[in-house]
Amino acid sequence: MIYLDNAATTPLDKDVLNAMTPYLTTCFGNPSSQHRYGRAAANAVQGARDEIAAILGVKADELYFTSGGTESGNTALKGVCLANADKGRHLIVSAMEHPALIESAKDMIKQGFEVTFLNPDERGLISAQAVESAIRPDTTFVAVMAANNEVGTIQPISEIYSVCKEKGVFLYCDCVQIAGVLPFELFPADGVGFSAHKFYGPKGFGGLYMRGNGRFTRLISGGGQERGLRGGTTFTAGAVGCARALSNAVAEMEQNNKKITALRDRFIKLVCEQIDGVHINGDMVNRLPANANISFDGCDGEQILFALDLQGIAVSTGSACSSGAVKASHVLLAMGLGEDRAKSAVRFTFGKYNTQDEVDETVEVLSKAVKKIREN
Repeated sequence: MIYLDNAATTPLDKDVLNAMTPYLTTCFGNPSSQHRYGRAAANAVQGARDEIAAILGVKADELYFTSGGTESGNTALKGVCLANADKGRHLIVSAMEHPALIESAKDMIKQGFEVTFLNPDERGLISAQAVESAIRPDTTFVAVMAANNEVGTIQPISEIYSVCKEKGVFLYCDCVQIAGVLPFELFPADGVGFSAHKFYGPKGFGGLYMRGNGRFTRLISGGGQERGLRGGTTFTAGAVGCARALSNAVAEMEQNNKKITALRDRFIKLVCEQIDGVHINGDMVNRLPANANISFDGCDGEQILFALDLQGIAVSTGSACSSGAVKASHVLLAMGLGEDRAKSAVRFTFGKYNTQDEVDETVEVLSKAVKKIREN
């Protein structure tokens, strides 16, 4: 099996599993309980929060644990908009955001809010100038992701944040794809979300940073966990695993990025040499190391995915959270690409466990698959 869908999820590292195991077995207490089992769990959760906050460069009491990027994005967008509705009911969301933000924004339209969906250029870039032009006196929230999950384009968040800060508008940055890959300090924002399973941590656990002076309302009411802003029993093992995985990813960042970039570049080079009628989607300079999003003339992306899957190679046609619906990528369409090119796109994303031999084998299988599809 060759796994080239690391943007969707990554395997759980053994070291992370080992760190989590005590909190799934012997140290199983509820961190909200007052007895020794609960206190031991609570100490582990606080230790994880402190470690992650230090990596993000924020205060521990500005970090909230969630179930992952989708919940973090929903909480930020809906929570900020509802809490600041007295200031204005307009928000700006980049048209290439993850469905968590796109669908949340659509939910707010039903609540009487106005949304501007901001299209990127043909490389998938949202400029600070475009954001500034879209901001109105009643704008209270802007969402631009750090790097796109489909085409890998890295956004100029520092410039966008400067505009938002000057205008007094809250900026949320979905950092799911850059966590453990690029330094967080490159992506300043008022709110940041991430998911542990993107950097070899556990699924179902993530975090949300919200700047201390920002107003937002809770979405999940309950027993007062997360300082009253996110009810529900804290997943102790998830917190410990997330902290260990993120710490490992940051420590290994340089060597992993060097290896993964080399694999990605070799793959693109071989594909372009051996297959006619291919198009690389997204910016080739401001791009995540792992990402190769390629359109194949005369093919349907789903056909290529299934053909490769039959040969034991796992790839994707876009966001895992929106797969299953046979339709063109909203990201590629927002970039101005045609329907045919969008539907013929396949996303290959590499990870630290991939090898050069796997790259070469994938290109060989892919070449045969594309040729067969085009002949039928």
